[in-house]
Amino acid sequence: MRILIIEDDKKIASFIKKGLRESGFVVDCAYDGEEGLDMALVDPYDAAIVDIMLPKMDGLSVIEELRNQEITIPVLILSAKRSVDDRVKGLQTGGDDYLTKPFAFSELLARIMALIRRSSNTAEPTHLEYADITFNLLSREVKRGKKNINLQPKEFSLLEYFMRNPERVLSKTIILEHVYDYNFDPQTNVVDVLVCRLRDKIDRESENKMIHTIRGVGYVLKES
Repeated sequence: MRILIIEDDKKIASFIKKGLRESGFVVDCAYDGEEGLDMALVDPYDAAIVDIMLPKMDGLSVIEELRNQEITIPVLILSAKRSVDDRVKGLQTGGDDYLTKPFAFSELLARIMALIRRSSNTAEPTHLEYADITFNLLSREVKRGKKNINLQPKEFSLLEYFMRNPERVLSKTIILEHVYDYNFDPQTNVVDVLVCRLRDKIDRESENKMIHTIRGVGYVLKES
């Protein structure tokens, strides 16, 4: 899942970005309102964290313009302003939740997850299953049948994305956007390398291969 942070305080932005990445999210940052609005209008995000006091364009104006453009991305407003009037104004402008500074990262994470659940009208699962692969999202434990599979962070993220989209062909561009923090470079082979590593761990000892290459298109998780 991709999160956009629009926060001019680079220390706070770095703190949030680090925590979200460790929690399995792909995170982009903008440090002024105009840049953040441009990113939100162009790229698909699952949620945004927006500060109110921003250079070039304030956070409420960013949110208002997103809503005017019919961008329904859930927005968590982050602000040092604590009054009831400020919170009401933020929510009336189009924000979905409001968190005041200073804050605990655990609360921010819980609020972001709640916003994503509400926006998709589904409860966030704690387990993913496909065929004989099971993925515990809380403990990060992966099994193929009864065998535990040890994965590195990017391998976790890729497998999670595959398991949220089983039998759907995923292009290299889409994988880069959801697993890495940069846009597609046609010269890079990081996706191929990552898929190769994951395939080796998932399929090496099984006759039923799960990760398939669709030549010229991308990759798909499906039963042989």
